[in-house]
Amino acid sequence: MEPWTKLCSRPGSAGFVRIRADRYRLADGTECEWDILDGPDSVAVLALTEDSQVVLARQFRPGPGVVLDELPGGGVEPGEDPAVAAARELLEETGYAGEVEVIGSSWLAGNVARHCWTAVATRCRRVADQQLDGEEQITVVLRDLPAFHDQLRVGSLTDAGAGYRALDHLGLLPGAR
Repeated sequence: MEPWTKLCSRPGSAGFVRIRADRYRLADGTECEWDILDGPDSVAVLALTEDSQVVLARQFRPGPGVVLDELPGGGVEPGEDPAVAAARELLEETGYAGEVEVIGSSWLAGNVARHCWTAVATRCRRVADQQLDGEEQITVVLRDLPAFHDQLRVGSLTDAGAGYRALDHLGLLPGAR
């Protein structure tokens, strides 16, 4: 498999998520255009309290049009260390802080030009009030590990891949070694 040849790129919308259109030539000569979601990297944090409760951010998500629980997180500023971004986002969205470790990153999807970093925060405790951005409305939810496992299994949570990766890293997946 050879990479496609990028012929050109043109800007699209520049709202909360930037979109650009990239035109490619495939190996067989066919040309196609893809909408690419662009923007800064992001980070998702699996935060565990001292009594093993998972700290989640519950909020309305306009894409699916429903209220979802998700791992606290957000954008990584240009030049910012993902661990610093993870600690900042956790504190801003939930008021919790703990010992933060970045455990890896992955691509969000095949048409997204940014990484999503996964972090774990252990020994978390509430240390401040939430410091939400103007458009954020977040309710902090605490889940015990079995309930969090259930949310991951049934798909009622965003950031499922990051959640599984973090639980695996911590040795907290059911049946893990």
